[in-house]
Amino acid sequence: MLCWLLPLSSEAHFALSPQKYSYKIAKLRYNGGGDWYANKTSLPNLIAFCNKNLGTNIEPDEEVVEVGSPDIFLYPFIHMTGHGNVVFSPDEAANLRRYLISGGFLHIDDNYGMDKFIRTELKKVFPELELVELPFSHPIYQLKYKFPNGLPKVHEHEGKAPQGFGLLYQGRLVCFYSYESDLGNGWEDQIIYNDPEEIRQEALKMGANLILYAFTQAQ
Repeated sequence: MLCWLLPLSSEAHFALSPQKYSYKIAKLRYNGGGDWYANKTSLPNLIAFCNKNLGTNIEPDEEVVEVGSPDIFLYPFIHMTGHGNVVFSPDEAANLRRYLISGGFLHIDDNYGMDKFIRTELKKVFPELELVELPFSHPIYQLKYKFPNGLPKVHEHEGKAPQGFGLLYQGRLVCFYSYESDLGNGWEDQIIYNDPEEIRQEALKMGANLILYAFTQAQ
């Protein structure tokens, strides 16, 4: 039986579901024209995988939350994806910073084309931090499922190896950025991309590690 050790602050109250589910997770809606809504089946499929294989109790349907909304503090895990432009206003950047400092976790999945935009916007959130590539020995690759060579490669774009970057605030990983991996595509219904089931399972297992890390990390 897993015990979730959520880092809480006065603002973060993550176990919110008044019904039979203990948690909800959300997709981040942002401005700038990028397709924040991409991969519509990915999070529901990841949730189903985690509930079955990790024993989590997550609401089956994803929520959508805006960067500047106070509701962001309701979710222990927020997923962000897209192919294009991202813009955070000063107030949105400050809100996202408070969320992450308070114990929240953000997974950014570059769906090809987001990289040059998200790096600039993350500097608004944590101007004092740099994205660093995480070593393959990092716990995020070593939890329920082992990834001794780092992120799985779901789709090819420019022949680059997948990389996992992180923002570390006071030693805690608050944001994981998957680049050249297309994890979210791997979570989608099989019929959408017709990926081999082995690749889909590897993507879902890595996603499960992200969920598990977000739910159990110490503050």
